[in-house]
Amino acid sequence: MAKILMPKATAVWLIDNTTLTFEQIAEFCELHPLEVKGIADGEVAENMRGADPVASGELTREEIAKGEEDKTYSLQMPPMKHANVPEPKKKGARFTPVSRRKDRPDAIAWFLRHHPEITDAQISRLIGTTKSTIESVRSRQHWNATNLKPVDPVTLGLCTQIELDAVVSKAAAKRTQSRDEKDARLAGPTLRKVVTPPPASPSDEAPADGEEPRRENITAEQLFANFGKNKTADE
Repeated sequence: MAKILMPKATAVWLIDNTTLTFEQIAEFCELHPLEVKGIADGEVAENMRGADPVASGELTREEIAKGEEDKTYSLQMPPMKHANVPEPKKKGARFTPVSRRKDRPDAIAWFLRHHPEITDAQISRLIGTTKSTIESVRSRQHWNATNLKPVDPVTLGLCTQIELDAVVSKAAAKRTQSRDEKDARLAGPTLRKVVTPPPASPSDEAPADGEEPRRENITAEQLFANFGKNKTADE
């Protein structure tokens, strides 16, 4: 059950204006039954003025009647009227209070150091700064560049942790996608390797038509050695 605005003051009003049991009042007001009994006895919340839960919209007359008829019934709060009202979307840069504007260069330095993948446009929308300020911090041309210290923008109160996590996750996913696309372009199509046979040796080549066969190189010793043998054979 959701917390009510003033539990003890509401318990005082229910004790004075209804016949609900201490247990029912304690459950609805999120108090201990002994504490409710102490309020009824005047020992707790003495001289406290009761708060009407019906006027504040925290309880209805019908719920009180059901509880008075059935002592085991648990009182239920009505649905809040503004629960389903959507928040208007803000356009343009985020508004930053004057007291927080001096902290934005420190937050920019934190982004540049710890999350360089986040774009200037994302930083500008998140903490309500300008691209010129981001560039001056990056190039060390800011008038207070010597005193800048990287500080988490959530700590500085410039954004919430949920907003920061959303921006960091979006930038990381975009960076991963860009890296995968770059790797795919560098890899290119797979080329089939063509194997070229080695050139044939001169001894394996057959002589062409009309061409004399290639002679082998013969040394002088081999030539004169055969000379004597050829003469003897002729005689």
